[in-house]
Amino acid sequence: MLLSHRHPLLYRLAVEYHRLRRQIAWQKDRSRFAQKHDGQLPHLVKRHSSRLIKVLGDSDIQLQRNKVVNLGIVAPLIDGVRIGPGEAFSFCRLVGKPTRKRGFLEGMELSMGKAQSGVGGGICQMANLLNWLVLHSPLTVTERSAHSFDPFPDQNRSIPFGTGCAVFYNYVDFCFRNDTAETFQLKIWLTGTDLWGELRSEQEIGETYKIYEEKHRFLRRGGEFFRSNEIWRRVMERKTGRHLRDEKVKENFVRVMYLPESWEEG
Repeated sequence: MLLSHRHPLLYRLAVEYHRLRRQIAWQKDRSRFAQKHDGQLPHLVKRHSSRLIKVLGDSDIQLQRNKVVNLGIVAPLIDGVRIGPGEAFSFCRLVGKPTRKRGFLEGMELSMGKAQSGVGGGICQMANLLNWLVLHSPLTVTERSAHSFDPFPDQNRSIPFGTGCAVFYNYVDFCFRNDTAETFQLKIWLTGTDLWGELRSEQEIGETYKIYEEKHRFLRRGGEFFRSNEIWRRVMERKTGRHLRDEKVKENFVRVMYLPESWEEG
């Protein structure tokens, strides 16, 4: 375990150091960043939703209710954002620091090897949704961090394990860039049960995408369990459905904090 994880003061100092470094980097960065716009672009690239309240082991349900409040603050900050050619998107830059003064509540955070409460906890669900939308597009992910452990067994999982994001203001960010000649837009909203998102475009894009996993397995090494898989993307021609190529997106290997139903010795 890192020394800063064992000593809270050192941990806070490390966090502030990394946040300062990011602020300096933002000031030096001459990239054009995505901004909010009125109206809606005409072409749907991808739509997805995720449940707001989920069964997560024996975790405190109030933290999930608070998460819904936090997501309700974040959603209008991202809804309507357009990413033009050459522009970059930064989750932390757009959302800002989650504080009590801004109305954020204590939600669940995955930090230092455990699930715990923290102000603004749960907004990773928004980053997860955005990453899933971007994976179904020609946009280029430039910064994405995954959680270093898997805290709860799957409950009605609809997308492959390992496609989520960790965000922690401001140095653990989710960023992507538009290297195409087209303009894209994010539309985000909440219903009573779900978080919804759309990625839209000014012109219809020529390709479609399917995300799938390979080589999923649980491993036991000594007294610990681990989970691994590969995330792949199949690219197809929109008009004909012709298979163009398969791209490996990511390999995952993380520690598991629960007892899997089955595993391999590894």
